[in-house]
Amino acid sequence: MARELKKWIPQVLKNMTEQELKAFDETKAGVKGLIDAELQKLPKIFVRPAEELAKDLNHKRAQIEVPVVDLGGMEKADRRQQIVEEVRLASETWGFFQVVNHGIPLNVLDEMIDGIQKFNEQDVQEKKKYYTRDNTRRVTFISNHDLFRSTTANWRDTLTISFSDPNQSDPKEIPSSCRWHDIIGRLEKIKKINKQSTYILPLALGLDPGHLRNMDCSKGHRLHGHYYPACPEPELTLGIPKHTDAGFLTILLQNQSGLQIFFQNQWVDVQPIPGGLVINIGDLLQVYT
Repeated sequence: MARELKKWIPQVLKNMTEQELKAFDETKAGVKGLIDAELQKLPKIFVRPAEELAKDLNHKRAQIEVPVVDLGGMEKADRRQQIVEEVRLASETWGFFQVVNHGIPLNVLDEMIDGIQKFNEQDVQEKKKYYTRDNTRRVTFISNHDLFRSTTANWRDTLTISFSDPNQSDPKEIPSSCRWHDIIGRLEKIKKINKQSTYILPLALGLDPGHLRNMDCSKGHRLHGHYYPACPEPELTLGIPKHTDAGFLTILLQNQSGLQIFFQNQWVDVQPIPGGLVINIGDLLQVYT
């Protein structure tokens, strides 16, 4: 596979056509495959337009921090009211906040990150088994879901696992590196954060605490494991472009700095907190409220 990519890379650097996009896609190796092939220069498909790069350089970067909400003690009425108020303010002004003391042990979070990393760094022939653009499949591995539609590709590979009905799913469908010893138990721990959020947010809106859950807004869950291998020219590309999340709520686990949010016409770095989770208010929840 590395030999095939080494033959392909010089052609890509000269001129990226739809045929060459298809050739990249058909390797099923993702951007990690380019690194394995000892890529020294970024293919044109990943290079952002000069005007876009210049525009980003002109944006200020703020030295402020995203709000952090401590969920500890929520069983106490006075503490719960304080948490609800903190979530309300963060949701209204930022649309983002980090939560700590949420009940998921640090080792569980670390093992999940480790599983995603092992999947992406294993033999490419194993990863190929999951490479598909058919998003109806429960497990998919892909590089750039919009590869043939976007003007610039991103430096990112993604493993997606759907948990719409985990009780009726075969654990063997899931890659071995991500078959945590109790995957259903792990999912229940993650869903606990979702339940806490969908309990707190209606209270912050002055609604019944079960309002969002009764709408089935938290019924389906998808785990997206994004992987960003080392890039030879990181200043020319992005892992994920600026965007908003389409769903109700996103719960993000970071393992290093990289996430930025646009707040008051400036970019703000979201510094990871050990054991912390980033909560992102999605488009549907924003529209609904």
